[in-house]
Amino acid sequence: MGNSAIEIAGLRVVRGGVPVIPSLDLTVPVGQVVGLLGPSGSGKTTLIRAIVGAQIVEGGTVTVLGLPAGSAALRRRIGYVTQSPSVYGDLTVTENLRYAAAILGMDAAAIRHALTDVDLLGHAGQSIGTLSGGERARVSLAIALLGRPDVLVLDEPTVGLDPVLRRDLWELFHRLSRSGVSLLVSSHVMDEAARCDRLVLLRGGAVLADGPLADLLARTGTTDPEEAFLALVDQAAARDASGPAGVAARDGAGTGAGT
Repeated sequence: MGNSAIEIAGLRVVRGGVPVIPSLDLTVPVGQVVGLLGPSGSGKTTLIRAIVGAQIVEGGTVTVLGLPAGSAALRRRIGYVTQSPSVYGDLTVTENLRYAAAILGMDAAAIRHALTDVDLLGHAGQSIGTLSGGERARVSLAIALLGRPDVLVLDEPTVGLDPVLRRDLWELFHRLSRSGVSLLVSSHVMDEAARCDRLVLLRGGAVLADGPLADLLARTGTTDPEEAFLALVDQAAARDASGPAGVAARDGAGTGAGT
């Protein structure tokens, strides 16, 4: 494993006969907050599902903490928060965590610790059905934190949250990374890029760029993440147009026009 928490080589995912991720290589270092950014449909959720072992893959390898993704030994070592809160609406906050804790073999102290981390201790006895969407999302995060994971994978964890709560969660993410936890956080909100140690920009199931924000800004000559992403998209489109397929398309267009 070395200094890598996640290593992906040649990942290929096909859905309905269409390659969603044609071939992807990626490394997530230990103890960093890595932002996975890109527009809807770029492949973020598919990639995340492959990392946690919930996605059927056509080819390539996905290794987490030195083990194949989805291995039983990773159950407590990797935490996963989906876009939609994974909670039982007819149970209280504490009952949801007790259920997950029983599966993971965690005790009441772990439940209290997780609820404290996400600032929900005061809502412990409330039914999930009485909580706001943001509070439900935090319950899902608390469940993911129960096993004190070494890797935390978060799919759009701040969607629908107010600015104060978003700030507090990002502070929590960085506290976790300083303790050695490796985090992969997906988002389509470009202003969250500044909160990450490193960025992976996806487009069309491929890595468009990978590096610290400062490097991406310098590379594109831009001043904010959204401008950098758009510049990289334009550069990729220009490369595609000038490649063999682009040349063939232009030649074909010219031939058709002359007949």
